[in-house]
Amino acid sequence: MYHRITLLLLIFTLTACGTFSSKKKDDSYKLEHFTPDSPFEQSFEIGPAAACEAGRRALLSQGYLIDESKPDQVRARKFFQPNRETQVQLTFSLSCLAEGDGAAVFANVRQLREELKAGSASTGLSVTGIGSLSLPFGGNNETLVKVGEETVTDAEFYGRFFALMQSFIR
Repeated sequence: MYHRITLLLLIFTLTACGTFSSKKKDDSYKLEHFTPDSPFEQSFEIGPAAACEAGRRALLSQGYLIDESKPDQVRARKFFQPNRETQVQLTFSLSCLAEGDGAAVFANVRQLREELKAGSASTGLSVTGIGSLSLPFGGNNETLVKVGEETVTDAEFYGRFFALMQSFIR
């Protein structure tokens, strides 16, 4: 009898722990539609290398720092500071692929958001036989903390970029 009660209590405890500790799943992937009319792609009537060069020039004209530039790929970034506590970084990636006599250019922009968070600092002292003591010391210990990162999905944003890119095609 004692073993049955113990077993039942154990099963109840494990079931309760599983019920209360389970996290809600992130179902962001369900927002993915995979439609053929993508804002991330634009076709051009020039070769891939010339298309990527036009994209590189378009990014440079808007103050982006080029991190990587290859004939078929460009990676660039730009920083924004909307207010004193927030910093935003846009990372632009272009891939230029052959498509018939022209090129298909695929653009992807990630937005990283960081916020200034204040933290306190302390120092500790431990003496054998007496114990330990932790004291805060002066100064404001502010650091940038990543609060989010996402892919920019705004079709108008990409449309403006591709229009600017078109103006650099000679």
